[in-house]
Amino acid sequence: MTISKTKSSYYRRLYVAHLIETGIASVPALIEYTGMPRRTAQDTIKSLAELDIECVFQQTKGERNHSGHYTITNWGAINKQWIKENLTDIKSALDYP
Repeated sequence: MTISKTKSSYYRRLYVAHLIETGIASVPALIEYTGMPRRTAQDTIKSLAELDIECVFQQTKGERNHSGHYTITNWGAINKQWIKENLTDIKSALDYP
């Protein structure tokens, strides 16, 4: 199944937001789970704001490095239930297992 770059970018953002919501909430965890390159994971998280999905980084208490995880604080106009119901199609379109 071939999809446009626009649609794949949109689906990737929805998928990453879903993963963050379900506890796969750091760049290393996203890389390990999806196999996507580090830069893609970082850029995708950063671009969630373009969909009005508010994603914040919560640093681990007492840590001086970048240890922590991301949290979705607001989904904006995105229906996260729709993502759950269509997750198989989203993953298939992105060629993720």
